[in-house]
Amino acid sequence: MAETKTGERAAGQAAAGAKPNGKPQRKRITRRKAVEERVRSYWDAIDNRDAAAAAAHWREDGVDDVVPVGVLRGRGEIRAFFEMVFAAMPDVRTTVTRLIAGEQSCAVEWRMEGTFDGAPYMGIEPTGGHIEIRGFDLFELEDGELVNNTGYFDGAGFARQLGMLPADGSGADRAMKSAFNAVTKVRRAVAERRRA
Repeated sequence: MAETKTGERAAGQAAAGAKPNGKPQRKRITRRKAVEERVRSYWDAIDNRDAAAAAAHWREDGVDDVVPVGVLRGRGEIRAFFEMVFAAMPDVRTTVTRLIAGEQSCAVEWRMEGTFDGAPYMGIEPTGGHIEIRGFDLFELEDGELVNNTGYFDGAGFARQLGMLPADGSGADRAMKSAFNAVTKVRRAVAERRRA
C-alpha cells in the first residue's frame, strides 16, 4: 500500500511539474520560455528590417555593446544603428542559428547576409558586394525588456568583404603583413637602442 501511495504521489508531482522535493519547475520553464520568445521576437524584427520594432524590445536606458562597432545607449541609438544597417543593405536577411535561453539571459548565434548596395555604412560608400557575417550576442533581460547585450562578429572578415582589407592570403594581404612586420622590427630595434 505504501508503494502505491508513493507511486501516486510521484505521478501527481510529475503531472504538476514539481520535483520530488516539492519545488515547482513550471515557473522556471515559463521564465525561460518568455525570455526565448522575447529574444526571438527581437530577431524577427531585425529580419523584417524594422528598426523601430527592434528598438521597442529594449528598455529605454538599455545598452547594446556591439564590440566591432561600439556601445549603443538607449532605444534611440539602437534604432539609428539598425536604420543605418538596413539602409546600407536593403535586402539584408538575418537568421538565428542557435538560441539558448535562461531565466534572465539569452545566448544567440546568428547569421546576417545581404548586398551592400544602399546607403553608406559608418561613412563607407557602398561597394555592391555580397556580405555574409556570423555573430554571437549575449542578452540580459529584466521585466521582459532587453537591458544589456554584448555582441560579437568578425570585424576583420567584415572589412575584407567590404573591400577595406585585402582577401586573406592574397598577394596584397601578404605584402601588407610583410610591411607591418618590417615596421614592427624597426620599432623594436629603435627601442632596444634607446635602452642601451
